[in-house]
Amino acid sequence: MGYKITDNINDLKAILPLHLISAIEAHGNQEKLIEIIMDLGRQPTARYTTGEIVLDEQEIEHQHIEYVTSRMRDFDTDNRAGIERTLHRISAIRNRQGDVVGLTCRIGRAVYGTIDIIKDIVQSGKSVLLLGPPGVGKTTMLRESARVLADSKRVVIVDTSNEIGGDGDVPHPAVGRARRMQVAQPTYQHEVMIEAVENHNPEVIVIDEIGRELEAQAARTIAERGVQLIGTAHGNTLENLLMNPILSDLVGGIESVTLSDDEARRRRTQKTVLERRSPPTFDVLIELQDRDRLIIHDDVATAVDAHLRQVPLAVESRFRDNSGSIRTETLLPQYADTKGSRLDTHFGNDFGNSGGRGNGKRRRRERNSNNTEHDIYNEPKTDQRISEAQDGQEPHQARRKLKVIKAYPYGVARNRLAQSARRLNVPLVIVDEMEDANLVVTLKNYYRRRPRLIVDAERRGTSVFVLRANTVTQMEDFIFDVFKLEQQDGDPASEALKEAEDAIEQVQTGEQSVDLRPQPNHLRRRQHDLARQAHLVSHSYGAEPHRYVRIMNPHIHN
Repeated sequence: MGYKITDNINDLKAILPLHLISAIEAHGNQEKLIEIIMDLGRQPTARYTTGEIVLDEQEIEHQHIEYVTSRMRDFDTDNRAGIERTLHRISAIRNRQGDVVGLTCRIGRAVYGTIDIIKDIVQSGKSVLLLGPPGVGKTTMLRESARVLADSKRVVIVDTSNEIGGDGDVPHPAVGRARRMQVAQPTYQHEVMIEAVENHNPEVIVIDEIGRELEAQAARTIAERGVQLIGTAHGNTLENLLMNPILSDLVGGIESVTLSDDEARRRRTQKTVLERRSPPTFDVLIELQDRDRLIIHDDVATAVDAHLRQVPLAVESRFRDNSGSIRTETLLPQYADTKGSRLDTHFGNDFGNSGGRGNGKRRRRERNSNNTEHDIYNEPKTDQRISEAQDGQEPHQARRKLKVIKAYPYGVARNRLAQSARRLNVPLVIVDEMEDANLVVTLKNYYRRRPRLIVDAERRGTSVFVLRANTVTQMEDFIFDVFKLEQQDGDPASEALKEAEDAIEQVQTGEQSVDLRPQPNHLRRRQHDLARQAHLVSHSYGAEPHRYVRIMNPHIHN
């Protein structure tokens, strides 16, 4: 199904200076125009989906800004205003005296048909949260959801900035039969949300831009009263939302929990773990990657639990192809190595077909034209390298084909071990059951206690590797040994980390401080990480390229 677009762009052009109108019309492509920027003392620009252009060589003056502001309604407390019966939005930038010195004139469009890709979810009665960065189409999809649902349900829109229903007292036709409640000030949005439920008996509440803690609490109150919620929030992925202390409650929130010895042993985890704090406010979370591609978490509670425990959970990807048809894929996100699979935590990039960091197989299920599923495996090329841009290291040289080794870590940080394996580009699989492992890797202090698991492993003839400490260098040394890799002479990263670990031992045994050799920024950052893990203090001194790290005893430092 194609889109039907209504933009009322002539109403916006009517308030612009004549020379800007002429420039916009001369450039054409008005259907791709996003916004017009007018900043005092700068050239006016127009932003299109294809890029930004300068509209006129003449700089914006006070008279140009006054020309626009005199032909529109007054700005609200959030420095936003609109044009009556349209979806356009004009936002102001003010100086310290409160004078308007800049304008962003954003074109509002009613796009009919955008909801088709998630229509079944919206009409299911579940509460849905649309997550995505600014400009990806969240509000457009929200407006269309309100219109579709209003044909069969009582829908109330809480329209804080009049972006959903447009400016003025009469809502824009794009919201259909939905009722609209305006908000006097953005800080009152949570109160209007509760008022909508208490006074107007809605079956569905539509909310744009949940961004404050009180609004998140109000959303939870509404959901607990049995009202369907359709809302939006800024963010990229579920992980972003969980790390947001204000909005994480929308998906249940997270808290640190201390497990009993038996439970920690049963889970084979540390005693302190992260758990979901409460049931999520929204049942379904949809990540909008762009206007035609999205990721669906159809059970938010299960998705959050799986993410916190780093268990891979299939998610649904929907997108429109070049012909406009909607296609569906079931993808297996790639977390840190668990459940016997080589997986990658950065699965958001894979969904956008931009490539992940892992070099193992990436499995997905895709529906073909006959609506049947088939498995697709993306085999890595023999010369594929692991991207290490974050660490600033060069990939290791191409090696012979290595045999897959399954390791069971006991007391060893799984995430750190998985990262080391990815960094060294080796097929190390971390398993959850010792019976599935080729070897066991543990720490010296655990091995000395002779726990039953270690004793059983040795009786079975399973190799047990003992690390001196839970550090990256120790793990990489273990990987080099078990895969019989050749150490690269003069590897700056290994030498820098080894030097930092030696310095940490010196400080822990009585030295007040130890200065390391000068290193590049990315290696200094890793040296700081090692010091922090050892509960020591570290600072960088000097100027590039002679800047170095000093590791100190925290008690002496204080």
